[in-house]
Amino acid sequence: MTEKQENILEAALRLFASEGYNATSTKKVAIEAGVSEGLIFRHFGNKEGLLQAILNLGKERFHKVYANIVLQSDPKEVIKKAILMLFEVPEEEYAFWKLQFKLKWELELVDHEKMAPLLLSLSNAFKELGYSNPEMEAKLLLHIHDGLATAILMGRNVDKEKMKDFLLEKYNV
Repeated sequence: MTEKQENILEAALRLFASEGYNATSTKKVAIEAGVSEGLIFRHFGNKEGLLQAILNLGKERFHKVYANIVLQSDPKEVIKKAILMLFEVPEEEYAFWKLQFKLKWELELVDHEKMAPLLLSLSNAFKELGYSNPEMEAKLLLHIHDGLATAILMGRNVDKEKMKDFLLEKYNV
């Protein structure tokens, strides 16, 4: 990927995350990226192509984050790492993750497939630890994760350290 393509994707990501996908034109993205609108069309086809490129980057990031969890053999480590991943996101990546959440609501884009490996790993971990309903426990933890991530990314007053410690203690990891 060229530097200009990266600039375009970064500008689109910032604008889509802050102003919304529907409210952001390719012209705005071009101005923000310091390129011509035609260059966006040449590299990405249209606004939807630009969004798809960002979503593809999102899948890559999800896979990198989840790989560290799903490859664990110790069930307590799987649960611990799943909890910690929420609290270890660097603030400079918030715009990227905020966009992922925003797209779920604005465009109803939900990719359940990308969560499947994590759900399976958590279900297996809870099963190995003898939980009575491991799949529901895994889903509950992911819903807690989703809610906390939303609150953090929206800038709500969340005591991340207290919440992290609470979850680690709750699951005894």
